[in-house]
Amino acid sequence: MEVNHAKNSAGLLQLSLPNSSILVGEVFDESALLVGLQEPKYTLLLYPRSDYVGHAASAPLDAAQLTDPSKVRLVVLDATWRKSRKMLHRSPWLQGLPRLSLDASLESLYTIRKAHKPGQCSTLEATCAALAQLQGDALRYAPLLQAFQGFVAQQAGYAEAKSRPSAV
Repeated sequence: MEVNHAKNSAGLLQLSLPNSSILVGEVFDESALLVGLQEPKYTLLLYPRSDYVGHAASAPLDAAQLTDPSKVRLVVLDATWRKSRKMLHRSPWLQGLPRLSLDASLESLYTIRKAHKPGQCSTLEATCAALAQLQGDALRYAPLLQAFQGFVAQQAGYAEAKSRPSAV
């Protein structure tokens, strides 16, 4: 559902990160994912630990595998929180991936969409935070986040202008 959404931050992210790709779907089986993930890398799922209770156990995170970020692949689900839980529930292969979680105190700048809990942020913000964490470089993605802030401000301006009464 997010693919054609005007506020889709994953599309912006994919345009900004040359080694990224988007696989569209709701249910992912292992064979379909492996076609899109051909280069062998240590694959992690960016997903909060508290949101996958009741799913199959994920593989433990192997910190030794994280020492070379170029050999790590990050899988990110771009969906509403409700839909992402459904996607995870319906994809045993995703459930089995080691999880990378972010600090719940991460504040979202994505004010044009509603967060239901603290720490919920856009796909772009979460991915930038995860990549900065993996690469040990908190400032590397600051320009992308600044551009995203501009996008959010522009979208908010459009919404505000649309809600104003028209002059006759």
